[in-house]
Amino acid sequence: MSTLLVALGSFLGFIIAYHTYGKWLGSKIFNLSTHADVPSETQRDDVDFVPTSRDIVFGHHFTSIAGTGPIVGPAIAVFWGWLPALLWVIFGSIFVGAVHDFGALVISLRNKGQTIGETAGRLINPRAKVLFLLILCFALMMVLGVFGLVIALIFALYPETVLSVWIEIPLALGMGYIVSKKPSLKLLLSLVALAIMYLFVYIGAYHMPITLPSVDALGSFNSPVVIWTILLLIYCFIASIIPVQILLQPRDYLNSHQLMMVLALLVLGFLAASLFAGADIMSAPAIAQHIPIDAPPIWPFLFITIACGACSGFHSLVSSGTTSKQLACEPDARQVGYGAMLLEGALAVLVILSCTAGLGMGSQTATHTTTSVTQTLSGRQAWESRYQADIRPVLDEHNQPVLGKNGVPKTTGGWKNQRLPQQLGAFIEGGANFLKTIGIPLKFGMALIAVLIASFAATTLDTATRLQRYLFQELAHTVRVEFVANKYVATTLAVVTGFIIAMIPGPSGPGSGGLILWPLFGAINQLLAGFALMVLVFYLWRRSLPVWFALPPALFMMVMPGWALMYQLIYDFIPHEKWLLVSIAVGVEILQVWMIVEGIIMWPRVKGVLEEEC
Repeated sequence: MSTLLVALGSFLGFIIAYHTYGKWLGSKIFNLSTHADVPSETQRDDVDFVPTSRDIVFGHHFTSIAGTGPIVGPAIAVFWGWLPALLWVIFGSIFVGAVHDFGALVISLRNKGQTIGETAGRLINPRAKVLFLLILCFALMMVLGVFGLVIALIFALYPETVLSVWIEIPLALGMGYIVSKKPSLKLLLSLVALAIMYLFVYIGAYHMPITLPSVDALGSFNSPVVIWTILLLIYCFIASIIPVQILLQPRDYLNSHQLMMVLALLVLGFLAASLFAGADIMSAPAIAQHIPIDAPPIWPFLFITIACGACSGFHSLVSSGTTSKQLACEPDARQVGYGAMLLEGALAVLVILSCTAGLGMGSQTATHTTTSVTQTLSGRQAWESRYQADIRPVLDEHNQPVLGKNGVPKTTGGWKNQRLPQQLGAFIEGGANFLKTIGIPLKFGMALIAVLIASFAATTLDTATRLQRYLFQELAHTVRVEFVANKYVATTLAVVTGFIIAMIPGPSGPGSGGLILWPLFGAINQLLAGFALMVLVFYLWRRSLPVWFALPPALFMMVMPGWALMYQLIYDFIPHEKWLLVSIAVGVEILQVWMIVEGIIMWPRVKGVLEEEC
């Protein structure tokens, strides 16, 4: 029953926060008005700036900010125990993440739809703008490179997802065309498209899983992950330059209903599991007592590991990059900016429950030190089989070490073995166990959740491509390299740099090394959140508005990632001679200190002084 109480308590907290704290921010701090001009009208071009109904913008915004972040982060953070992860998700969403997203959206709405990096130039100073834009561009390079690999890896690990994820594109294009003629049909069309999509989930799971054939002519690039990454980036180039109402809006609207459906099924599943199947969040420890020696400390890494789901700097780019260009009126910003973050927090709560109580209902496979066997585990054993504290070798039936593709013996347990397949698998298996309690077959349930993850990641990927195009254009105007500001040149640069990041050679050849940069992404992403909150604080300070609710989160979100980067430098990157990571981390730390110094210098000068109009 504790699982049900945790879920209900969390969801109730989010609802209360939206109708109290969120309402206060919208009416008393930001003074949202239905009479205010919005960029979608004043800058309308029917490509990027398009006035759109609130429910469609909500779908775009939510599916763009969600991605795999609220799944991967909580799935590994329960390593330290479910209670710290749960508390950070709940309180982080309400008091940090939602304020961050909402604030970035409002600032952009009142600055002609400019990104948060662009507005930093007038709210703080021009040097801060350049520093912010550089960090934003680098962070989005990693998003494009790594998320491309993430989706490619999902396709490789779960071939049953491929058909339904790609069929979503023609479905969305058809929706976009019909809705442009008959807007009143949008909900009906989305539900019909969702039913068709789930039909293809069934076909993919039971009849037509798609795997790529080997292409020997590609040489060292002959890898399904590499080929899928190339195809995905080609798709992103096309999707990010066509008008938003053709593909982006209908696809994200469809994905939002896909999420609602899966969330509803998961809620029904853990309700049934709590009442009838004995699912209990106590299958995992509330606070882990035995942390593996290779794991970083909970402070500050909990707040770096769980980003989306509590607070994420990437959200400020979505809020100020694409969402602000589509809102039809200012009051819609509260539901979209504040409300979507709380819904993402609810998703993160479900992930935590799936990775604890869901896994605790039984696991189909387990790897032991003597042999790899298939059996059913239950309770704490099932959870520990996924989050094993001790690092142990994987042995075959002859008690000999099993070697990986790179010739290095495989191991289980420990922090370093919690890679993407384990993180995604924990949510997919745990969630499927919940769905099984309401009659959904385990195989189909796993396919449903895997498709959800891949769809969300794809949404984030092409939104990030569009955002990177905006940033390159803004940076080009700033440094007066005007040819880069061309839409096609900037988009090409975005896709090519993302591909270069993705194809960094690793132990298994091109593509396997792109994830080398992943340890940096968490800290850099959270540093972006700190900078975005810093811009919000200056926005309020210049208007003599209260800053007490935004300043502590801003300081917190600058201290935690800086602390994490220093820890990684001292205890990981330098001792293990990871010089690429060392150089990037040092560069980011210098930019962080520089940005903070710029803020400190300007702070006493700007109270009550409005910035120049854009």
